[in-house]
Amino acid sequence: MSDTGTPSTTNSTTGSGYRVLARKYRPKDFSDLMVGQEPMVRTLTNAFETGRIAQAYMLTGVRGVGKTTTARILARGLNYKTAEMDRPTIDLREPGEHCQAIMEGRHVDVIEMDAASHTGIDDIREIIEQVRYRPVSARYKVYIIDEVHMLSTQAFNGLLKTLEEPPEHVKFIFATTEIRKVPITVLSRCQRFDLRRISAADLVGLFGTIAQKEGITAEPEALAMIARAAEGSARDGLSLLDQAIAHGGGSVHADTVRGMLGLADRARIVDLFGHVVAGDVTAALSEFTAQYEAGANPVVVLTDLADFTHLVTRFKYIPDAANDPSLSEVERTRGAEYAQSVAVSTLSRIWQMLLKGIPEAENSSRPAGAAEMVLIRLTHAAHLPSPEEAAKRMLDIANGGGEGVAPRGAPNGNGPGNGGGSQAMQSAPMTSARAIGMPQGIGGSGATARLHSVPMPDRQEMPVGRIEPQPAEKAAPQISVNSLNDIVDLCVKNRDAKLKALVRNFVRLVKVEPGRLDMRLTEGGPASLPGELGVKLKEWTGIHWIVSLSREEGSATLVEIDNTARETRLVDARTDPDVMAILGQFPGAKVIDVRIRVDDTTDDDETAAPPAVIETAEGDILSGDDIDTDQ
Repeated sequence: MSDTGTPSTTNSTTGSGYRVLARKYRPKDFSDLMVGQEPMVRTLTNAFETGRIAQAYMLTGVRGVGKTTTARILARGLNYKTAEMDRPTIDLREPGEHCQAIMEGRHVDVIEMDAASHTGIDDIREIIEQVRYRPVSARYKVYIIDEVHMLSTQAFNGLLKTLEEPPEHVKFIFATTEIRKVPITVLSRCQRFDLRRISAADLVGLFGTIAQKEGITAEPEALAMIARAAEGSARDGLSLLDQAIAHGGGSVHADTVRGMLGLADRARIVDLFGHVVAGDVTAALSEFTAQYEAGANPVVVLTDLADFTHLVTRFKYIPDAANDPSLSEVERTRGAEYAQSVAVSTLSRIWQMLLKGIPEAENSSRPAGAAEMVLIRLTHAAHLPSPEEAAKRMLDIANGGGEGVAPRGAPNGNGPGNGGGSQAMQSAPMTSARAIGMPQGIGGSGATARLHSVPMPDRQEMPVGRIEPQPAEKAAPQISVNSLNDIVDLCVKNRDAKLKALVRNFVRLVKVEPGRLDMRLTEGGPASLPGELGVKLKEWTGIHWIVSLSREEGSATLVEIDNTARETRLVDARTDPDVMAILGQFPGAKVIDVRIRVDDTTDDDETAAPPAVIETAEGDILSGDDIDTDQ
């Protein structure tokens, strides 16, 4: 950035006419914009040199990256004029005739409008009326509309035609932080430039240059803190630098900046990370308490801990990241050491737990207590193996070769933070998933292991440090299930009408055996039905069921079977001689149903003919009891 003039010596004594650093060192030309915005500058440079100047530009980016400043510099380049040059250019090192007025926002032909306060169609109508008139003194009449996404729908629609075919002497420059809220019809008429966040390294260099120009003593570590807090925004960073100068009485030191921002010492954050990885809950809580009493914000401590976790993970794959000038020496050296010794699975677990813990601390009425609970969870998780390691141990146990849990630091590489079990677990009896270090809902996926097929011996019969394989006996079902009708009967017995209806309507049976059901869902069947069915069958039969969906067609559903049987009965009834005689007595009558009834007086070898239900032409319903076929 460039200085707009010689600093006044009276500012510090009188306090009058002082301009904050964000305004004083605002970029004046394209060379100043090269800080972080090289792609956009290169595009505009080539466009100006070849004369391919668009009628409208859309500048987007986060707050403080220079959208409005870029719009003014662009307007200055469009209207550049000196005694030697009278054409658009990006070479603005020598001030032109209109440059000063444009950069100060007071040129008559460069109209700046804040869309946040001019959102209606009437404001756009005023622009449409004015574009017909040529500029007063400049080459182009330039309209700069800031926060353009705030315009109403009617305002956008009213601007479309003028934006697509403006007069040759009119240019539009839009700026917005919410590009998604701008209609696509407007975006398609503009050249879009996405202003990038300025990297922390560029911001540190910028702040150092400005501090030198101001004659301010600034520690590199303090400038790095400000750069990180700015989050890619030059304006935010310069505002913080201004505040830090005032806070430090004319100098910028790391301690004063840390206190101003409520940050924790980066070295102490690294120490806290070490205690967490080692699983030392007492040391971790003591370190946190010391930082809290020194003025650190609990949420900021957790956020810095997450940042260092991310940094260590990056070092594992991008060793050159240690060359970032915004990093302190302790972050570089100890971060590289942890990158060599801590497993990625452990870093990922810490990261996930911090992402969930930081909002808890932010929303808690006791942030310090909430932060301590997060640290306790983190240190506890350090003793747990990774999910892959726990699954491997369970597999070894199931195969009969299960040794006790290996101690941390054993030759298998499970050092501190690598997912090894705690020392106390070397001799603990293995009676459950928790006893072998299986994480209960802790880890990258948050899944809880389900152990159904590995029988665990009683604690009293368990030798210390080793699990002897025991023969497993498959549990016998309490209730036999061999067909869909058996499942329906269970639904009726347990009064689950909903599950009964779902089974009857949507389930095609492929295969059934004790503990396993293969099925196919018909169209419209709920995807959750296999899971519900497995849970209910386990509850009703006393054994674990695996219910899976098959690609085979399977048998017909129970409803389809009932419908087929009903159609068969209707056909048989219509061809029965007695029924045909009845239909002959009642012209227009038809068989609508067949009801199965077995007479109590009928012998076992004599089954009564199923009576038909007949509807006459007059709408009367007749059954077999109402009709005398001898008439």
